[in-house]
Order: sequence, then C-alpha cells, then structure tokens
Amino acid sequence: MKKEELALEVIQRLKSEYPDAGCTLDYDQAWKLLVSVRLAAQCTDARVNVVVQDLYAKYPSIEALAEARVDDIEAIVRPCGLGKSKARDISACMKMLVEKYEGKIPRDFQALLKLPGVGRKSANLIMGDVFGEPAIVTDTHCIRLTNRIGLVDNLKEPKKVEMALWKIIPPEEGSDFCHRLVYHGRDVCTARTKPYCSRCCLSDICHKNGVEE
Repeated sequence: MKKEELALEVIQRLKSEYPDAGCTLDYDQAWKLLVSVRLAAQCTDARVNVVVQDLYAKYPSIEALAEARVDDIEAIVRPCGLGKSKARDISACMKMLVEKYEGKIPRDFQALLKLPGVGRKSANLIMGDVFGEPAIVTDTHCIRLTNRIGLVDNLKEPKKVEMALWKIIPPEEGSDFCHRLVYHGRDVCTARTKPYCSRCCLSDICHKNGVEE
C-alpha cells in the first residue's frame, strides 16, 4: 500500500473511530487559543484548561493581558511549567496584537509565526481551528503515530514531519486528522505504556505490526 493510499485509509478509520474529535484546549475566543497553546508546551492540555481560568478571570481581554506585568502572569501560569518564558512570550504576543493588529489575530500563517512564542505547530492550530484553513499540527502524538503507522519514515523533526504529511494528506482533512491522532495517541497508541494494538482500528495496516508497502 502506497503512502497516499495508507493515509486515506487511516483518515477514514480514525474518522469513524473519533467522529467528534476536536481541539482539546478550551477556548471561546481566538486569542485564548493562542495563549493556551503556548502554555501547553511540555504540559498537558487538561492542566492548561484549569490554569487559564484564573488567568482569564484576572485578565479577560487581549488589552488587559498586554498591560499586565510579566511577573503577575508568571505567578498564575507557573503550574504549566516554564513559567518565566511562557509569561514573557504571552505578554509580548498580546502587546504585538494590540500595537500591530488592533487586537485581532492575523489570518496569515507567516504573520502568525512572527508573534512571540508562536511556532509552526501553534500557527497551524490557529489556521485550522480558528480560520478553517488547511493545517497540519505536528505535536508529539502526530510525530509518534505517523512514524509508527508508516506515514513518515523515521522523521522526528516537527517541520520535516509536517512537510512529509502535506504530500499525502488531503489539505481539507489535515486539521481534523491531527486532532484524531491526539485522541488515538492518548487512548490506544500510547507513549508511556505499550500501545494497545489489540484494540487499535489500524492494527492490520500499521507498519509497527510488520505491514509493508
């Protein structure tokens, strides 16, 4: 099975398995997703969803967060780890949104990359979830699962994985596909335990089980 064919089969099976999969970070405004995805680095989405409640209670807008002292932001977000750098990035990002974009999130991928603390993963998440544009979010689940399944070949660098997936994943499927990989990676194809291959909907086509092209 060629990679393009494998990709389409994986997409369909995961779609059946997780029909309602979406972003696991809670947000009701675009800028909040931008904050949450920065806090999610080396932290669980579940913890981020708890921590941001206090952050948004104290700073309910882009403008309020832009005016906040970095130390005060850090005091709230510290449970997410890397508090100092995350607080600094969030502060600088909110300031840039106010000063350069009138408090709105730019809809351009390259513009998003210029925001402090925003890398390709975050920019793709914003493009896909906020703007409904084609996106591939190469988080740890995506990298682990696509290597195991055989969609990419021993690639660990996020950008290389992203570029390889763009070649085989239909653009309109990319964002939802990556969300489903998160669900599958947490429930079945786990990182910290042995994968539960016996109850995996991909077991008969997964290269980890010795399936060859």
